Amino acid sequence: MKELTISVPEDILEAVKLPPDEKEKEILKELALALYSRGVLSLGKARMLAKMTKWEFEDLLGQRKILRHYGQEELEEDIHYGTSHK
Repeated sequence: MKELTISVPEDILEAVKLPPDEKEKEILKELALALYSRGVLSLGKARMLAKMTKWEFEDLLGQRKILRHYGQEELEEDIHYGTSHK
C-alpha cells in the first residue's frame, strides 16, 4: 500500500475545533466527502478513505445533502455484495 503524507501547519491543526483524538478522522472524512462530491473518488474508495462502512458513508452523504453518483464500480460492488451474501 502506498501512503501519502499531508503536512498541515501546526497553527491550522490547533485551529480545528475538535478534540485532538478526532482531528485526523474528521479531516479524512471531509477529504473523502470532497473528493466524492467532485467525482474524483468512487463511493467505495471514498468510504474506505473515511474509514466508514458503505452504509455509514451513504448516511453521511444524506446528512450533507451530497448527491450519490452511481457508476460502474458501484454497480460491480453491489453485484458482488449481492452474490456473496445469499
